[in-house]
Amino acid sequence: MSNRFYAVCGILEIDGKILFVRHTYGPARDRILIPGGYVKEGELPSEAVKREFYEETGVNAEAESVFAVQFRPDQWCVVFQLRYISGKPESDGYENSEVLLLTPEEAADRQDITNMSRVILKSYAAEKNNALLKGNYSSVSLKSGEYEIFGV
Repeated sequence: MSNRFYAVCGILEIDGKILFVRHTYGPARDRILIPGGYVKEGELPSEAVKREFYEETGVNAEAESVFAVQFRPDQWCVVFQLRYISGKPESDGYENSEVLLLTPEEAADRQDITNMSRVILKSYAAEKNNALLKGNYSSVSLKSGEYEIFGV
């Protein structure tokens, strides 16, 4: 089950450029943005961003840190920094019509980028190491894979 309350997106650098997609529907139609989507019921946000990247671009990536969090009364969105693992970036031909690799500066100057992606990329260009790294906290009451913590 998917929802519209919990969302994720991510910054993935490949050879010094950030991966973007051109959206095909909704308010972001025909605009570029960093890939992402909704968290499924029972799914950790870091797994959701990994899944969304693969579904939308064919790229395997892993969440390394939390770069930003956007809160609204009806939704939150975690912005992860990801580590490239494998795969050739390609459009899924459904949710997006194009995959682009751009420097943060190139992307932020474009007229067809979403406002949230622009703000994120400007901040990333200025201070990419300003992030909460994934911690190795071990819970006494939860099993591995049922929790995660960033910044500790």
